[in-house]
Amino acid sequence: MKYLKVLYVQVLIGIVAGIVVGYFFPGFASAAQLISETFINMIRMVIAPVIFFTIVAGIAGAGALKKAGRIGGKAILYFEIVTTAALVIGLIVGNLVKPGVGVNYSSTQSDKVAQYTSQAKDLKWGEFFAHIVPSNIVDSFAKGDILQVLFFSILFAIGLKWMGKTGAPLLRNFEMINKVLFNILKIIMRFSPIGAFGGMAFTIGKFGFASLAMLGKLMLTFYATGLLFIFVVLNLIARYYKFSLWKLLVYIKEEILIVLGSSSSEVALPSLIKKLEDAGVDKEVVGLVVPTGYSFNLDGTTIYLSMSIIFLAQVFKVDLSLGQQLSIIGILLLTSKGAAGVTGSGFIVLASTLTAVKVIPLEGLALLIGVDRFMSEGRALINFIGNTVATLVIAKSEKAIDEVVYQQVVIKGLSVEKN
Repeated sequence: MKYLKVLYVQVLIGIVAGIVVGYFFPGFASAAQLISETFINMIRMVIAPVIFFTIVAGIAGAGALKKAGRIGGKAILYFEIVTTAALVIGLIVGNLVKPGVGVNYSSTQSDKVAQYTSQAKDLKWGEFFAHIVPSNIVDSFAKGDILQVLFFSILFAIGLKWMGKTGAPLLRNFEMINKVLFNILKIIMRFSPIGAFGGMAFTIGKFGFASLAMLGKLMLTFYATGLLFIFVVLNLIARYYKFSLWKLLVYIKEEILIVLGSSSSEVALPSLIKKLEDAGVDKEVVGLVVPTGYSFNLDGTTIYLSMSIIFLAQVFKVDLSLGQQLSIIGILLLTSKGAAGVTGSGFIVLASTLTAVKVIPLEGLALLIGVDRFMSEGRALINFIGNTVATLVIAKSEKAIDEVVYQQVVIKGLSVEKN
């Protein structure tokens, strides 16, 4: 019975219970959605302040500002390389397995397709970069706009650091506030089994297993590709930087299960920040890489996008040439970043990319809407694991990790008390 007190066991039970309740009592879906959204909102209410205080404490309390710039530059370069690899893998597997061959198209949700297509037309990619600079930082905190909060946090940290010793008392207060926020997070995480239960009960109750039958091959191909990316690509990266991917996954197992239950990698962001800091990774690296990765390092989303385009091409019997597929990669490298943080971004990006390619009917999106919720868990998991690995890679390259603490906490599973 002692295992029932372990958080990840409780979350696992919540996921299984949610699947059972959703299947046998589909009418419970609306109530389950309310439970899931309430838990996600509890997490979201601390995301913006956690990012702000973590980044300010990390940059203002660390060494030279040049280091922060170097960390950011390395992170963006890493994100571009790895997401490009994810796009290419999605295209290759889609071409080899051919999940769209034999699927009959029927427009069942054309109204939703029209909605996403309209949003895609309104989305201007140049404005995305201008959007990073907030016009009202209070509004940015209220909306939880991660990129805008990140931008302001960096400027605030630089301003505080320029104050020198005069700013030390304020920095100490910020560090204390951050500890309070993480204590709040500990309280919220106790409700994660209930949140996971609600998320799975809603998904199964609303969409059921029946919608998976026709597109089962696409889903299996996507999840298999995701596993290939994690245990081959990310594992090779981890081995190159001399850390065990498996040990790292075991260390963040609670967060992985929460992401699985909620279908959102965002809900595990504050907890991931805390765990990486506890594992000996410098605050400066964690504060810069993790939030930035949630907008620029969406490995799972990029695999989904590239594979979905190949799938739709196969459904409509459109033979894409190598040149067209390379063009798709180039377009997706831009569009997959531009829709970061936008609700329904997967479909918006797909719609905008299909519009740019102009060889695949937009109506095909209706095929994907019914199973999108079942694929969102996979996208969120791959995104989450990819960002965790990215943070460790940047920390290792900067020698910004306490190897002794990391060995004790992650490898040996011991807790280390911090002052």
